[in-house]
Amino acid sequence: MASKKYYAVLRGRKTGIFNSWKECEEQIQSFSGAVYKSFTSRYEAEVALGMIEQSVIVPIESEVIKWREKKKKIMPAEEVISDSICVDASCIGNPGIVEYRRVHTKTREVIFHKKPMQNGTNNLGEFLAIVHALAYLNKNGQNTPIYSDSETAMIWVINKKVKTTLQRDDQNTEIFDLVDRALNWLISNEYENLVLKWNTEKWGEIPADFGRK
Repeated sequence: MASKKYYAVLRGRKTGIFNSWKECEEQIQSFSGAVYKSFTSRYEAEVALGMIEQSVIVPIESEVIKWREKKKKIMPAEEVISDSICVDASCIGNPGIVEYRRVHTKTREVIFHKKPMQNGTNNLGEFLAIVHALAYLNKNGQNTPIYSDSETAMIWVINKKVKTTLQRDDQNTEIFDLVDRALNWLISNEYENLVLKWNTEKWGEIPADFGRK
């Protein structure tokens, strides 16, 4: 028997603690920058909300962001939304050759595939994959949900800030130019698409996975 869950919506149409996924989803669906998580006890959910009330979600230096990075604060989705987009990146080496792609969750059709770029990291590729999908869907007036299996990339998108130790050089000019453009897009645009954490433990590898593990 599944244990009872409490859903803390830290940023959404309404914030608070909700007793069902349906109630939680109503607050976060198509809400730009939604932040939420499930807990097995109401007390833990109340503690989470208390930390948000004492802090500011952005910038990255705030206590709440440190708290979210130390623990898994981006909750894997509960159910698969079949009419959605999945993104994933692959990096051969560290740093190394990076590519990413976007596929339809249900049909597995490859919608976009970015050709390999030199001297990048997997996190940068995952970040670009999400933002590229957001920009594409926004341009076409589609509020289709997006799945990613990278918590790091999702945090970068939420905070509109990339924290990478990779240094720019002549080889990775292309990937950093795209990162700069992606950050400018996030700062200049609003989006209604829900960016969801793919539940790898429950559903297996994300459909956009390159199968190179």
